[in-house]
Amino acid sequence: MTERVKILLIEDHPIVRDGCLRILARRSDFDAMEANSAAAGLAANRSFSPQVIILDLELPDTGGLEVIPELLRDNPSTRVVIFSMYEAATFVTRALDRGARGYVTKNDDPNAILHAVDKVLSGSVYLGQSVAQNLALANFEPSEDPLRVLSDRERQVVNLLGEGMSLTEISASLAIGYKTAANIVSAVKQKLHIGTSPALIKFAVELRSKV
Repeated sequence: MTERVKILLIEDHPIVRDGCLRILARRSDFDAMEANSAAAGLAANRSFSPQVIILDLELPDTGGLEVIPELLRDNPSTRVVIFSMYEAATFVTRALDRGARGYVTKNDDPNAILHAVDKVLSGSVYLGQSVAQNLALANFEPSEDPLRVLSDRERQVVNLLGEGMSLTEISASLAIGYKTAANIVSAVKQKLHIGTSPALIKFAVELRSKV
């Protein structure tokens, strides 16, 4: 009997995790284990020794990008496939630079997960359709400062948002009031034509990853 491929899924959202496990269960040669946090994933990686790790970038305790090197240090032969909502080329390049071998988004066809597992097990790199296109287009985009319309203080706030700071932390860091920080964020959203605070935070994180 052929030995089954051990796969570890590290994903904190129960519905997404269940859906992904159902997809993996289509293959009788896959043996899947799940973890709902970076810490649980690291422990499972050491005990389960999976050949493939499917990793979300947004985890409740540690970001997926940060945990990739530790997963590979504990289990050098494993292949990491990112499974994320983020499609920006910056996230893809950072993940690959840190050792990931595949990148699938939650907007891809469900079978992309199975294709990614097979591809990385064969020694190749797998990129989902949307991220592959974004990565290709990124090479043709003109380099232009997206923050050119902002003041120095507004640039500071965007930079701190990209570091993961909350408004309270930004207020303390810049020695300004919470309301002032909130007003600056509102002004930045208006100038950059970004509708929501979560969208601004995503923009700030992606921008910082290019530096």
